[in-house]
Amino acid sequence: MSTTDPVQGTTRRPSRQRSAVLALLADLDGFRSAQELHALLRERGDTVGLATVYRALQALVDDGHLDVLRSAEGEASYRRCSPVHHHHLVCRGCGTTAEVADPPVERWAARVAAEHGFVDVQHQVEVFGTCASCRTG
Repeated sequence: MSTTDPVQGTTRRPSRQRSAVLALLADLDGFRSAQELHALLRERGDTVGLATVYRALQALVDDGHLDVLRSAEGEASYRRCSPVHHHHLVCRGCGTTAEVADPPVERWAARVAAEHGFVDVQHQVEVFGTCASCRTG
């Protein structure tokens, strides 16, 4: 499956590294950092460099295959995502993540953009809290 690189407008051919990252993420729940994914790939016997993992992750994000979250410290974490627009509810304790759709948020974003004369608007909403397991554990 070839995809078009949105920055360069060129067709991006699938690579072994992107396929390995996607296959690994298909086996995992929750978000993982590039360093965690790199270590897991090496445990599986895949000799891919950390810089290559970062490039593969960015390409997969650009192509819409992965979600990315940034922690308060700025570290990016990745996971496979559903192809429809959604937001995330993330546990601060264990990292459990739920995809949520919220039509009122979509209407609010459209209204605020229109009020300020913005068009071609995109948004990302991440809600952080404590899940029931962490709250009681």
